[in-house]
Amino acid sequence: MGDGRGAVGGRPAWLQYYDLVGKIGEGTYGLVFLARIKHRKGCIAIKKFKQSKEGDGISPTAIREIMLLREISHENVVRLVNVHINHADMSLYLAFDYAEHDLYEIIRHHREKLNHPINQYTVKSLLWQLLNGLNYLHSNWIIHRDLKPSNILVMGEGEEHGVVKIADFGLARIYQAPLKPLYENGVVVTIWYRAPELLLGAKHYTSAVDMWAVGCIFAELLTLKPLFQGVEVKGTPNPFQLDQLDKIFKVLGHPTPEKWPTLTYLPYWLNDQQHIQAHKYDNPALHSYVHLQQKSQAYDLLSKMLEYDPQRRITAAAALEHEYFRMDPLPGRNALVPSQPGEKAVNYPARPVDTTTDFEGTTSVQPSQSVSSGNAVPGSVAAAAVVAPRQVPRPMPMVGMQRMPGGGMAPFNIASQAGMGGLNPGNIPMQRGVAAPAHQQQLRRKDPGMGMQNTGYPQQRRRF
Repeated sequence: MGDGRGAVGGRPAWLQYYDLVGKIGEGTYGLVFLARIKHRKGCIAIKKFKQSKEGDGISPTAIREIMLLREISHENVVRLVNVHINHADMSLYLAFDYAEHDLYEIIRHHREKLNHPINQYTVKSLLWQLLNGLNYLHSNWIIHRDLKPSNILVMGEGEEHGVVKIADFGLARIYQAPLKPLYENGVVVTIWYRAPELLLGAKHYTSAVDMWAVGCIFAELLTLKPLFQGVEVKGTPNPFQLDQLDKIFKVLGHPTPEKWPTLTYLPYWLNDQQHIQAHKYDNPALHSYVHLQQKSQAYDLLSKMLEYDPQRRITAAAALEHEYFRMDPLPGRNALVPSQPGEKAVNYPARPVDTTTDFEGTTSVQPSQSVSSGNAVPGSVAAAAVVAPRQVPRPMPMVGMQRMPGGGMAPFNIASQAGMGGLNPGNIPMQRGVAAPAHQQQLRRKDPGMGMQNTGYPQQRRRF
């Protein structure tokens, strides 16, 4: 871990190891920057946390995110490389492996530049890897709570080309034994990807909210536009989002207590009879919105992800075993390569880089740099947006798709430094880079599929 001691010219000493390129994003609780690593090839993403609202030091949200990220290690989850603190102003910086692409930019490229759908192999590979990472998180009792295309990264050229990384854990929580009901955390999940139980005021919710968001992302990969694009009401801490519910009901039909037994207990269902209960939505047509045949395996999986009742909604583990992933084309580890011989690879642009923003988020980083049409920065890893032709992908058997703990991040007990215990709220120690230990597994709910991680890419079933 680096700190601000030994600062030169008012800048933290750890910055000497990087050349700042610019801002690549703005997360839930901070800014994300792209930086070149000096003295060796490569780039890194650095997330700077905003000051705590009280202005009295490091944000509890930052500490929570660090504690979670240090305890997890999986190929389909972004890797925390290092943590830096500038003691002068108690600003906190997290360094991650840099991912060149994200699903938002990939979808936008197909919609605005190419004007044709993402190929089936890429959709299936992106979705399978997203589910694989999410199954790992859920198996370790972590809900992400902010899944959306811009938070699903995809690695560029290199050993992990085309590998999906779930990112931005600013809203993530351990949900096995929360210290207080999760609804007290306030609004979660960007509205277009927010599950109906949240929209109707549920005070308790589970990992099923993540699966609803995955269903929305799946549909967006197929159609290149958000499935439920409601207009958000702002102002109060948790306002009633009637327009978003209206968008969902028009596609999926009106929810009923028969299909969703606990529906009648939800606050907004009870309190807004005029708009919610009285307004009937006929002829639901999810298949027509996503252009899928109702008997197809893709439609079957999507409809199970968008099940109204969270208890009936498919889990990540069960989704990974769905027949959709056992049919040609099988998903592969590199989602960005052609699925057929002779098929041309798509040259996906890198994530946009704002070269006018420095670590303080205000002034110019350096003399103006030209940014290519692919939004890549010349001379950096981000410039390698051209995908070279590769051989046709094949399924790669992997054990849980895990990365073994490496030496990239120096040991650092953020919990002890923050005056917090090294245990999660359920007082169950989590092991870095492995599935939950046996004593933790015994405490799990008996939910279908909430057990072991997926053991690798599916093998095609023999058809007789």
